Amino acid sequence: MKTVALYLRVSSVDQHSETQLYDLRAMARQRGFQIVAEYTDRISGTKARRPGLDDLLRDAHRGRFQVLLVWASDRIARSVRHFLEVLDELNHLNIEFVSFRENLDTGGPLGRAVVIIIGAIAELERNLIIERVRAGMRRARLEGRHNGRRPLDIDRVAVLQERARGQSLSEIAETHRISRATVSRLLKQAKETAAPPK
Repeated sequence: MKTVALYLRVSSVDQHSETQLYDLRAMARQRGFQIVAEYTDRISGTKARRPGLDDLLRDAHRGRFQVLLVWASDRIARSVRHFLEVLDELNHLNIEFVSFRENLDTGGPLGRAVVIIIGAIAELERNLIIERVRAGMRRARLEGRHNGRRPLDIDRVAVLQERARGQSLSEIAETHRISRATVSRLLKQAKETAAPPK
C-alpha cells in the first residue's frame, strides 16, 4: 500500500477546502493509498512561499510519503516555473504527483508531459486575465471613468461642528452614512492640521 499526502489550497479565508478534501480522500480510498498527511494553505497561488507547501516539501525530503495527491495542478502553483520546480523536486525524491481534476499522475512519461502542458496553459490563462483587466482599466481611464472605489463625499465642516456640539461618533457616522472609523480619521486629521508646527 502506497503512502500518500494530500495538499489543498484555497485562495482566501472566505473559501473552504472541504470539497477538495472530500474528493481527495475518496480518490485515495479508490486507489488503495494510505493517507499519512494532509497539508492546507489559505493563500494566493502566486506566492511561492507557503507554510503548508513548505511543510509538505520538508516531509517529502524525509520520505514520509510516496505519492502527492492534489485537487488540481494549479493548486500547487500558477507559475509554470514554480510548478516545474516542485514537480522536479518530487521526481528526484521518487514521489508521484497525482491531480484529481485532470486525472493525471506522473507515474509514467505521458503523465509528466501532460502535467507540464497543463501548467503552461494555467499560467497563460492567468496572464490573459491580468491583461484583460489592465486593458479594461486603461480604457476606463481614457474614457474619463474612475477606477476603483469612488472617494467619499463628506461635509468635513459639519462633522467637526457636530462633534464640537457633543454628538457621539456613532451619531455622526449614522447622519453622514459613513463608518465610525471614517469619522475618527476625519477628527484626527483635523486635530493634526490645527496643531501648531513644532
